[in-house]
Amino acid sequence: MPPPAPLFLSLPSPPPPPPPLLPALHPRAPQPVSLSLPPPLASSRRPALPACPVASPRHSDYFDPRAPPPPRGDGGYGRPPNGAHDGRVFTSYSIYKGKAALSFDPRPPQFVPLDSGAYKVAKEGFVLLQFAPAVATRQYDWTRKQVFSLSVWEIGTLLTLGPTDSCEFFHDPFKGRSEEGKVRKVLKVEPTPDGNGRFFNLSVQNRLLNVDESIYIPITKGEFAVIVSTFNYIIPHLMGWSTFTSSIKPEESRPYSRPQSVPEYEWRR
Repeated sequence: MPPPAPLFLSLPSPPPPPPPLLPALHPRAPQPVSLSLPPPLASSRRPALPACPVASPRHSDYFDPRAPPPPRGDGGYGRPPNGAHDGRVFTSYSIYKGKAALSFDPRPPQFVPLDSGAYKVAKEGFVLLQFAPAVATRQYDWTRKQVFSLSVWEIGTLLTLGPTDSCEFFHDPFKGRSEEGKVRKVLKVEPTPDGNGRFFNLSVQNRLLNVDESIYIPITKGEFAVIVSTFNYIIPHLMGWSTFTSSIKPEESRPYSRPQSVPEYEWRR
């Protein structure tokens, strides 16, 4: 009998090995992440442009604006910079309108020394009015300015004006000289028709330069109030009285002798 055929057994494939166990994760505090950025390349960026200064709309190409004052050691208040107590200080009050500009510039009195070492007022100060015509919007030609000097008594006249009052001042810069009458200046200050301000009108006739010009500018109530307040303050300084009061030293005071025949001393007791 033939030998038996071999038997073949089909066994299932063994299962794949299990994946390796991962270690247990424990929560940790978040760690800061530091990023290092490469330095900017000089050629990859445009250089920063300097900041452009913003000009005041009230200045113009015709007006030579003064450079801003240097920083002051006291923060801008109190006394002149760097302890320069004897340095000169300039100031003004300016008004800008559509047809003209007007500035008020005080001028100090003039003093002369005496043999005793003291000083006396040789000439009172004044307020210089400078009128400049407009040549465009907010542009004024200060090379064509016309000036008028207000004396102390003229300032006092302006201070006494009522709401409907007006005044007029006449100046001849060459009065008493050979050119007398060749230059005529007339300043008129009168209320506006609506009563809410005043007109400052300067007329100049100069036959030496063939100039015949009139410049006027309206002044509001608020602006005129500033002018009045400034004038009230500046009058004693223009007369030199503020300098006199500043020179008074109690330790140097002495009793006055009472003359018997001098009328100006009669008020003393």
